[in-house]
Amino acid sequence: MKKIGKAIGRFFMAIYRVIDKIIVTPISRLIFNIREYLRSKNIKLDYIFNRPNFMIYVSLILAVVVFLLIDSRVITLVESEAEVITNVPVTVNYNEEAYVVEGIPETVDIVLIGRKSDIYLAKQLGTNNVILDLSDYEARDSAYRVYLSYTKSIDSIDYKLDPSYVTVTIKDKISVTKSIDYDLINEQYLSEELSVESVELSRSEVVVKGSEDAINNIASVKALIDLSDDALKEVGTYEIDNIKLVAYDSNGEVLDNIEIVPTTLTATITLDTYSKSVPLDVRTTGNLVTGKAIASILINNRNSYSVTIYGDEEQIADILSVPVTINVDGEGANSSRSYNVTISKPTGVRALSENNASIMVTFGDEKQKELELSTISSKNLSSGYSANIIGTSSVPVIVKGVQSVIDNVDASDINAYIDLEGYTPGEYEVEVKIENNDPRLSYVVSSKVKVRITKE
Repeated sequence: MKKIGKAIGRFFMAIYRVIDKIIVTPISRLIFNIREYLRSKNIKLDYIFNRPNFMIYVSLILAVVVFLLIDSRVITLVESEAEVITNVPVTVNYNEEAYVVEGIPETVDIVLIGRKSDIYLAKQLGTNNVILDLSDYEARDSAYRVYLSYTKSIDSIDYKLDPSYVTVTIKDKISVTKSIDYDLINEQYLSEELSVESVELSRSEVVVKGSEDAINNIASVKALIDLSDDALKEVGTYEIDNIKLVAYDSNGEVLDNIEIVPTTLTATITLDTYSKSVPLDVRTTGNLVTGKAIASILINNRNSYSVTIYGDEEQIADILSVPVTINVDGEGANSSRSYNVTISKPTGVRALSENNASIMVTFGDEKQKELELSTISSKNLSSGYSANIIGTSSVPVIVKGVQSVIDNVDASDINAYIDLEGYTPGEYEVEVKIENNDPRLSYVVSSKVKVRITKE
């Protein structure tokens, strides 16, 4: 308590010193100087100055005068300060049903100027309202320059707005009906084994409002169906509410200056799972050592191995196998080599039943035999043309591999073709190619065939 009492005493003593310093002492000096001046001029006013209450009355009058001057800010004892309030929202007054206004800033900055205590109070009141009043403005082609206004909560402060004015364009609002589609978003959060079988929106059309220019820029209106919803975990039918609607331009950019009525809708979504079993297709890169060939390939200790792929039915329908690639460059000196491979998902596949496989490759001595190919197909010939092989009834091909493998290969197993992409009518000698899907075999075709291309 003694410490508190001492603190209070020091506080009032400090106030006394301030009053004595800035009011009493200066006034007393002023009166003393006036008295000395009059005495030097031999003006007899001692009887007035010597009266006991004179100094009190004069000091009181002068103190009141000084107080009034300070209160009216003719005299400033406290310097003005400035403080910035950033990101103050702009309130716009206009006929929202009839007009569209472009060029309105979302926020502005306010610079408050005044005494620190007044600025502090203004900030605490929190009534910093910036208004753009367009209630008396009408639509026109040219822009308006309109000044912003600030509703002061404290009259004793000044303010500046940044920006202080805006340039806005006011256009007539029109409305049209647009058909709507949907987009699936956040598909990565949907279980990999699930697919969207069907989507049914609660309505097929909406009303869009905006300026004529904005309406003409609309390329599509879509409902954004969020597949990250925690409810979408199993096969079934679900109803999703409050689906956001968005308008896009021809570049796929969102149009913010469009009003959509209603702003949301409901969708019924059906989830299902589609899968099929396809074999792993082992492919090789690189060259074996000379005189060696692949004798066998085992996948997880099996001659053939299949995995289950999951995805949308139409996307996985044409997938007949899943490729995996191993590098055999420089191999063959040893009798075998094992590989651990990662199975990559083909395009359109959401999930695989397995992501890894073990592959064992054995090697043997390379042998070869020659076969005659009488059937050669053509690929990539432009429409409106036909091609015929002339002058050759068959083409020799050398088949290479270990003996046990090439013994089981005959001409009917070989798919030979000529690539006619870019060819025009005329006669050409074209290289024969072999479509090889068996990494245990290799083919050599040394001769070309003569082809005549004609218009149909």
